[in-house]
Amino acid sequence: MSITITMGIQKGGCGKSTTTGILAHLLSKDYKVLAIDLDSQGNLTELLSGQVSNDFVGNSVLEAMEYHDIPSYLHTISDTLDLLPANNFLATFARWLYTGKTYQGERIPYKGSPSLVLDKALNPIRENYDFILIDTPPSLSEQTTNALCASDYVVVMYECSNWCYSAIPNFLDSVGGAKENGERSTEVIGILRTMNDVRRTDAKAFNELIEEDYPDLIFKTIITRKAPVGRLSLYGFQDNKELNQVISQYYAFYKELLNRVQNR
Repeated sequence: MSITITMGIQKGGCGKSTTTGILAHLLSKDYKVLAIDLDSQGNLTELLSGQVSNDFVGNSVLEAMEYHDIPSYLHTISDTLDLLPANNFLATFARWLYTGKTYQGERIPYKGSPSLVLDKALNPIRENYDFILIDTPPSLSEQTTNALCASDYVVVMYECSNWCYSAIPNFLDSVGGAKENGERSTEVIGILRTMNDVRRTDAKAFNELIEEDYPDLIFKTIITRKAPVGRLSLYGFQDNKELNQVISQYYAFYKELLNRVQNR
């Protein structure tokens, strides 16, 4: 049975999509992986597929949830990595949940818990993968709630700033709500410090503050801002001469995460 991990925080610019993509890439070297894009921006979709997200209109995670049929909407990246893509129409997910009306004008009523759509859809295919990774939008939305309720573990993404610091307690409450109301024992596996600017003294202060507040959760790895990482969305994973520079600092996080999961 697969291990499902969500990357999340209700704030943009924290490296969720980049981290999910890199982690999927690293895991797929040794494991069978499914990456799920639950953000209507489709950044993870574009990063892993090398295609614009609108190429997947009608063939995305939205339809997979509406029709409760994930296999029909999978996009193969490699022999060991599949993608459930997203596009702008994922923004209509909540409307479909509560009215039964799809963006295509069909009526497909959903009668179960609005927070368990993804979890229920994943159950038939969980045994096909070792890991399932979920990228989430920068908000406490129905997509985020579904991701949390479908997950065993959550990596909290922490960009070293005041606004992200203030977002942490609410997000941790959301994870607790998923554990209480969902059907999986959802728990935080750790807090990952990302987008760290070593030139800023305030970033250093917020790094230290979060470590003081959550000493048992914080990952030792700190992801710093580097130009090759910023250019990953442009060059992707294939024939990218800078890939080793991109992967290097994430590899330490990858090993930390695996160690924590394996020792649970």
